[in-house]
Amino acid sequence: MTQSAAINPRFAHALSALGLGHVEVRTFPDSTRTAAEAAAAIGCELAQIVKSLVFTADGEPVLVLMDGASRVDVDLVRDALGATEVKRADAATVRAATGYAIGGVPPFGHVTKMRVLADRGLLAHETVWAAAGTPHAVFALEPKMLIQHAGGTLADVREAAG
Repeated sequence: MTQSAAINPRFAHALSALGLGHVEVRTFPDSTRTAAEAAAAIGCELAQIVKSLVFTADGEPVLVLMDGASRVDVDLVRDALGATEVKRADAATVRAATGYAIGGVPPFGHVTKMRVLADRGLLAHETVWAAAGTPHAVFALEPKMLIQHAGGTLADVREAAG
């Protein structure tokens, strides 16, 4: 694990603009693209990983922040947004809306301003880890701070267990 001065420039700018220039970005030689890969690299619980997932709601991109151990319930997202149709965005839409590739999408610092829903379950942790603009970089923040800087609205959008 290393701290890299050569982190994704867009994300580095976002950290600075949000007053988070002190936040350590950790890079790993192996991929942290999936929540399981990130948790293994960091040595944390899967639920401490924040997945930044892009959906489209009535054709507009929307970001959903979900813990790494859970899945998003699309119907709950639709209800929370008051949308007619919600579906997972394809890779091209994700890159166009965020400026990042799937597996490296951070919770903020996107090229497009989007509505952000943050699952309430993220608040169960003291610290959470999220992608930092590449599939090899992560950063840690307290969940309330991460959600605040992402412009997120708390919602219950986790798929029911079992």
